[in-house]
Amino acid sequence: MIETFITSFRLKNTYRANSIIYSIKQFPIIRKILPDSLYKNAGLKILANVISILWEIINIFIGKFIYIAVMIFVALSWYPTNQADTFIHLFTFLTLCGGVLNTYMLNPTKDKYYAIVLMNVNAREYGLSNYYYQLIKLLIGFLPFTILFGLLAGVPSWIQIALPFFVVAIKLIVMNYCIYDFKKTNKASNENLPTKFVWGFVAVCLLIAYGGPAINILINPNIFLYIFIISIILGIYSLVKIHNFKDYRKMYKQILTESNVYMQEKNTGTQAIKDTSLKQIELDKNDTSNKSGFAYFHDLFVKRHSKILTKAVKKQSVIILILFIALIIGIEMNDEFKNKMNEILMVYLPYFVFIMYCINRSSSVTTAMFMNCDHSMLTYRIYRTPKVILGIFKERLKTLIKINLLPAILIGGGLALLLYLSGGTDNPLNYLVLFVSIIAMSIFFSVHYLVMYYLLQPYNVDTEIKSSTYKVVQALTYFVCWYMIQIQLPTLSFGIATIVFCIAYSFISLFLAYKYAPKTFKLRT
Repeated sequence: MIETFITSFRLKNTYRANSIIYSIKQFPIIRKILPDSLYKNAGLKILANVISILWEIINIFIGKFIYIAVMIFVALSWYPTNQADTFIHLFTFLTLCGGVLNTYMLNPTKDKYYAIVLMNVNAREYGLSNYYYQLIKLLIGFLPFTILFGLLAGVPSWIQIALPFFVVAIKLIVMNYCIYDFKKTNKASNENLPTKFVWGFVAVCLLIAYGGPAINILINPNIFLYIFIISIILGIYSLVKIHNFKDYRKMYKQILTESNVYMQEKNTGTQAIKDTSLKQIELDKNDTSNKSGFAYFHDLFVKRHSKILTKAVKKQSVIILILFIALIIGIEMNDEFKNKMNEILMVYLPYFVFIMYCINRSSSVTTAMFMNCDHSMLTYRIYRTPKVILGIFKERLKTLIKINLLPAILIGGGLALLLYLSGGTDNPLNYLVLFVSIIAMSIFFSVHYLVMYYLLQPYNVDTEIKSSTYKVVQALTYFVCWYMIQIQLPTLSFGIATIVFCIAYSFISLFLAYKYAPKTFKLRT
């Protein structure tokens, strides 16, 4: 098994190294300087391998740090409850969410596909060795940060150490259930295609996680002790069942299909996504439009793809409503929580930059536009003419803004309502700024992603992302939004600054799109 793991690690590292070299060659200026023979350069291969290993080490820790800092530690300041109990409560229910959404073993990655399907490596040895490696990474990655943030929150020392083992136990329990379900139904679960039951379970856990502290319902250390003991016992039992399971090749044969594997290209349309999208297209012959030209073409596209474009937004809106109802109940039932909420609303508006980034659907919608329209239409010369590109761009911008507006209105209106119910403010302008700034953020991300799509069009004919510049801009967008979580500023001043910035950025971006999109909006090779 160790030999199989070493082989798999080398395979993964080689793939990453080649990807790094490929990414370097995709930057506009560097691309013209570096030759195609770059892949044969031994020195650069070594450098790429070193970068790959360093990234593997960094990846063990950075994700865990961001997860605990953003999802748990920052949220402690929202509630008047005991910080240690709140930390334990949030960690417990978020771990349940992560357990069902990320099994590791049932993730159809390219390295699994190359090794098990193409190279015929022993499926059981490959699956188990990499699964155990992922669990070890979880322990090592979580432990320093459960101790660090646990100390800051006043969590008992034994719980700080126990939390990473709790995470591993939950992963094992969920994986054992997936194997049991496979034996029973002969159908393997694909973690990238969660069922309605899984999404429902996650929604309930999130509601309990963030709603419980608002009404002073928490998992304290004593309750966690019982949960932990039961989880460890079930985890050990699950580990034995997972290790003794024999039919890994049969299970992976279902998961590691070409369509499932290439679905792993983040934010790209792959065959699996295409198949799902096609099922959701509504081909009603009665669909028509009273518009003309580009507006007519786009209007028909929106009507036939309404499920793809709006389904997630509707779900988001329901969850947002439930969360605001929970917060309103908390305000009405707990005066201490009411006062704390008022304080938060007056200084935590920067935090909502990250929230609006997370819920904005523009990236997914532009992917759907490429898969179901531009993927084919860009092969026609007339579709790449400036008049057509700019005409469609204008209609798409209107659609994107409308799609993202519903959750934005709910959040903006909800925040203003929470501010009023929690004690209000001396300056009525704060209500307006809260609402308008959230709308401005929504419009900003709509413009940002559409302009980025048109100026850096990242997809090739196989709907894979081939633009390193696009990935860099995506990463920068994420880190800037994440950084805003760390900032606390008065709502009035930050809100006005946000509105002004969003308006200015939108005008500049639209100008750049109108000037350069006719040259940049094309299929990548």
